[in-house]
Amino acid sequence: MRFDIPSPDLETQPFWDGCRDGALMLQHCGPCGEAYFPPSPYCPRCLSDDVEWKAASGRGRLHTYLIAHRPAPGFEADVPYAIAIVELDEGPRVMTNLVDCEPDEVHIGMPVEVTFRDQTDEFALAMFRPVPSEA
Repeated sequence: MRFDIPSPDLETQPFWDGCRDGALMLQHCGPCGEAYFPPSPYCPRCLSDDVEWKAASGRGRLHTYLIAHRPAPGFEADVPYAIAIVELDEGPRVMTNLVDCEPDEVHIGMPVEVTFRDQTDEFALAMFRPVPSEA
C-alpha cells in the first residue's frame, strides 16, 4: 500500500516522529487525564493547554470498518482492503487501515495492535493488524 505523504506541522510532528520510531503517540491532558486524538494544542474535554505526548499501548478493538473494493484516488492499494475505526485501549478512536488479514476475517470487536509501514526512509504510517490468537 502506498500513500501520499502528509505534511507534519508543529501540532502533529511528535505523532509522525513516533510513527517513524515505532511508537504510537497520543496527547494526554494534565488536569483531566484525557488521552485524545487527533492532535490539538487544547484538550477537547476541558480545553486546558497543559498537554503532553505519551506513547500509547498500541492496542485496541475494532469499532467499525468497511471493505473498499477500489483504491481511493491518488492511492495505490491491493483491493479489497479494510478501512477501520479502532478504539484504542486508552480511549481515543482513530481512523486507519487494517493489514495482515483477509477482508472476510474482519469483525467488529476484534482485538488489534498497531504496526508501522515505512513509506520513505524518514516516514512511516501507523496501521493496525489483528492480535495473533494465543493457542
